[in-house]
Amino acid sequence: MKGALTVAGLLDDATARIAAALKLDTRGARLDARVLAAHVLGGDAAWLIAHDTDLPDDAHVAAFETLLSRRLQGEPIAYLVGMREFYGHPFEVSPDVLIPRPDTELLVELALARIPPDQALDVLDLGTGSGCIAITLALERPLAHVTALDRSTGALALARRNAERLGARVELLKSNWFDALASRRFDLILSNPPYIAAADPHLARGDVRYEPLSALASGPDGLNDLRHLVSQAHAHLRPGGTLLLEHGYDQADSVQSLLQENGFDNPESWADLAGILRVSGAKRPESC
Repeated sequence: MKGALTVAGLLDDATARIAAALKLDTRGARLDARVLAAHVLGGDAAWLIAHDTDLPDDAHVAAFETLLSRRLQGEPIAYLVGMREFYGHPFEVSPDVLIPRPDTELLVELALARIPPDQALDVLDLGTGSGCIAITLALERPLAHVTALDRSTGALALARRNAERLGARVELLKSNWFDALASRRFDLILSNPPYIAAADPHLARGDVRYEPLSALASGPDGLNDLRHLVSQAHAHLRPGGTLLLEHGYDQADSVQSLLQENGFDNPESWADLAGILRVSGAKRPESC
């Protein structure tokens, strides 16, 4: 940073540097700069506007420059500030977990539509990561018994902190998919599993370079974990129970085929706000 910059000057300088380094448009770069500045200076967007002529002290400028330098290398904003909002709630995040994305709110909406507010259904979230799906469901449907699994010790510790901070009642278990469940059954199972092909060039670009590969990639075609979940779900769903799975932009037909091959009734797919078929699911037959 050159000379003594006001808050506004700090933001202008950072916006230009982020846009140039990451090839972002001005709007996206400005948002990044504001998030970093708000985190370092302890304010919010309104505070930054109200204090745009203030001169931050040297310690704040140094802290901002440290985070900015990491952002210029491509490190995700969510990891830099340790937080990401999902479904209106702030979730702690770290490199142990995927960063919650707005696309996954579709999975939550579909699940909520299948959990009546006045019923104590048993719900299972597989590969919970930060816990954003399970915790949101528990907050929105307090009568439901929500269980969340992950094989990562770091992810489970973070999910537990999020649940405690947000006041959500969630049972958290360490498990590689269904392994720790024995014969337990649920009314609804959902998951946002790894679904990117291992050789996909997108894994070497943007934010995902910093996210855990084990939570992103799943075999040559990206379907290994989806195949496993669909094949094993029957044993853990009650008759009439529903399985909902998030997947890649071009995988809806493949997931529907997997569901049909494994005895699920009338598979469906649902589009996200961008019109992309993002979630597929079906019910276990009542008679099985």
